[in-house]
Amino acid sequence: MLWSLVKIVVFVALVAAATLGASYLLDMQGGVRIAMGGIEVNLTPLKAVIAAIVLIFAVWLFLKLFALVIALLRFINGDETALSRYFDRNRERKGFDALSEGMMALASGEGRRAMSKAAKAEKYLHRPELTTLLTAQAAEMVGDKRKAEQAYKKLLSDDSTRFVGVRGIMKQKLAEGDTDTALALAEKAFAIKPGHEEVQDTLLKLQAQRSDWKGARATLKAKLRHGNLPRDVHRRRDAVLALSEAKGVFAEGASIESREAAIEANKLSPDLIPAAVMAARSYIENGHKRHAARVLKKAWEASPHPDLAGAFAEIEPEESPKDRLKRFQKLVAPAPTHRESRLLMAELNIAAEDFPEARRSLGNLATENPDARVLTIMAAIERGEGASDAIVKGWLARAVTAPRGPQWTCENCHQIHASWTPVCDNCGAFDTLAWKPAPAADSQSAMGTAMLPLIVGQIEDATPASTPAPHDPVVEDPVIEAEEAEIIAERAEDDADEAEEKPKEGVKE
Repeated sequence: MLWSLVKIVVFVALVAAATLGASYLLDMQGGVRIAMGGIEVNLTPLKAVIAAIVLIFAVWLFLKLFALVIALLRFINGDETALSRYFDRNRERKGFDALSEGMMALASGEGRRAMSKAAKAEKYLHRPELTTLLTAQAAEMVGDKRKAEQAYKKLLSDDSTRFVGVRGIMKQKLAEGDTDTALALAEKAFAIKPGHEEVQDTLLKLQAQRSDWKGARATLKAKLRHGNLPRDVHRRRDAVLALSEAKGVFAEGASIESREAAIEANKLSPDLIPAAVMAARSYIENGHKRHAARVLKKAWEASPHPDLAGAFAEIEPEESPKDRLKRFQKLVAPAPTHRESRLLMAELNIAAEDFPEARRSLGNLATENPDARVLTIMAAIERGEGASDAIVKGWLARAVTAPRGPQWTCENCHQIHASWTPVCDNCGAFDTLAWKPAPAADSQSAMGTAMLPLIVGQIEDATPASTPAPHDPVVEDPVIEAEEAEIIAERAEDDADEAEEKPKEGVKE
């Protein structure tokens, strides 16, 4: 409606301008005199303008007729397409104009106008590789998935546009959640253009989600070969895929193959913690304890982690706490001040009943950066040194609401996982899990509360079998409820002040 009104206003303005110009020319004095040979022509200003317009039109018509004559002569001389090219030239101009307008409409977000211009361009050009693609993209913009799919399927019939059609349908299937069809289409698109980065990433993600680790490693190698992936990143992700492949082989019961794959993954990326753990366990199963210790020490030097300590303990499962403490000192030697090293040594000293040394190993972690695991260890140290039940319960109460500490967290969607996986269970991203602190409200650390049943059980055993006063809560469950924890924490602060004034008596069992 508004556009029609604008056109009417412009038309009226042009008519008014032409009328005003004609009246101005009629009022002018003089004119134009043309003399040629013995002929002389006098024209008024208005007639001169009309004659100029007629002359321009005559020249344009002459050029058109001249081009037609040239095309006719070429046709007579044997060029069978000369006349068709002459008549199609105007159609091509109109078609390319419509195509250009359709592309501009698509870029500006006018999907329906782009579809209309695409249909007009197809009418004049008969170039489906251009117009059909414009139609498909415009249909996607307006939400017409059926028309977009039909347009992409038309592109499959031509070799020059087959990749575009396959890729378009693949993206549609991904949006619909049909990953099986999307995987097949991604493989076909990869076969047509193996260097296309988007297709490589899509295929790699789908293969990882389907646990096709062998195919994913081939795709990853193609990314490196075509320069779409740095070499160091390729080594890391290839190690992740090798580790995942080893887990799959291990699940099938082929221990030799799984051992070799795990060792390969560890060699590709020694700092990959799950690979180091699996490689070490494969060495232990094969009786190569020294190799297992070397793998774990190298991984610990790069990135200390509780899983590495657990695998290191499996090397000598029957050793005494003191022997284990001595052997683990070699493990933590490369990074003795690291948080994980200090926590590990504190736990080992607790197991060896050397509670003062456990406190020294823990250092100031309980005051500077406490989490559930640190506070639980402090509760064990206090209990071992003979502190009152109120002080021990106070540390446990703080542990309940403290941050859970580092967890396997997806860097893409921040989903927390109980154990490492190559693909995020929430968003499906590949190789995005990192060992880092997680929000306290999002997860609960098993390590932070692993010693709670032992500690609470010791408290219950040491408590006299008498009927408690109404204000003394009885801990019947290893996990302290949040409401009770607040009450215990308040009482612990008062009892702690009194306990500091009394000498503490060491407890040795």
